[in-house]
Amino acid sequence: MERMLDTTDSKIINLLQKDGRISNIKIAKTLEISEATVRNRLQKLIDDRIIQIVAVCDPFKIGFGIVGSISINIDPQKVKRVLNELNKLQEVWYIALTTGSTDIDIDFNVKSLDDLRVLVYDKITKIDGILRTETSVIMEFVKRKYDWGTAV
Repeated sequence: MERMLDTTDSKIINLLQKDGRISNIKIAKTLEISEATVRNRLQKLIDDRIIQIVAVCDPFKIGFGIVGSISINIDPQKVKRVLNELNKLQEVWYIALTTGSTDIDIDFNVKSLDDLRVLVYDKITKIDGILRTETSVIMEFVKRKYDWGTAV
């Protein structure tokens, strides 16, 4: 059974979305709860894979020359195999099973056009079960926000 968030969990997440480096003590003071409660709830949120605490970088500013997404059509009988193989690719940081005109969307970061060619033609299109791909390259990030809150 999937764990339901309560308002305290939601408030902790909201604070972390604004500042991932906020201390447990500051969260506790802001929410008027104990630091031990924050620590325990935060660990549970991480253990349950509801949140992850990471540094979000602009890939262009840390050496990646090409950033984008690939929409993939697959043989429906080979979904698990394709997802498993895509998951092994270091260049791919996001994979989503989707509805609509494509079956899978992935996001990638590569250093060069040659690295993109290798990713698409030597790795992705050789995966058994992939029928068609469409690659889109990001020219510029216009908006990148991660503080959308929770549905609670």
